[in-house]
Amino acid sequence: MTVDQLIGKIYSKLSKADIAGTQGKVAVQFNLTGKVTGVFYIEILNGVLSVMPYEYIDRDACVSGSLTNMEKILNGKLIPQVALAEGKITVEGNVDKVMVLAELMKQA
Repeated sequence: MTVDQLIGKIYSKLSKADIAGTQGKVAVQFNLTGKVTGVFYIEILNGVLSVMPYEYIDRDACVSGSLTNMEKILNGKLIPQVALAEGKITVEGNVDKVMVLAELMKQA
């Protein structure tokens, strides 16, 4: 899977979630590490979803991990909290905002 394919899958999945109730801004940047590297962000601003292949300077949090682990989280094969506890991903910044995204992914 490429970074662009991952971004497309994330957008498709989150588009099915009920994000209308998400208040304010949730902006999380993802840094892919390992064999496949890249960067993208997910932003929900007043109920509007954006998933873009860029850095997000004014982000709430930054998640780093391998493409494989990000894909496992997306597919529900790896629970974000477990990935964090086991060191498969790292989070800098507001962990609560990352968990908001994790909950939305689970709903979709």
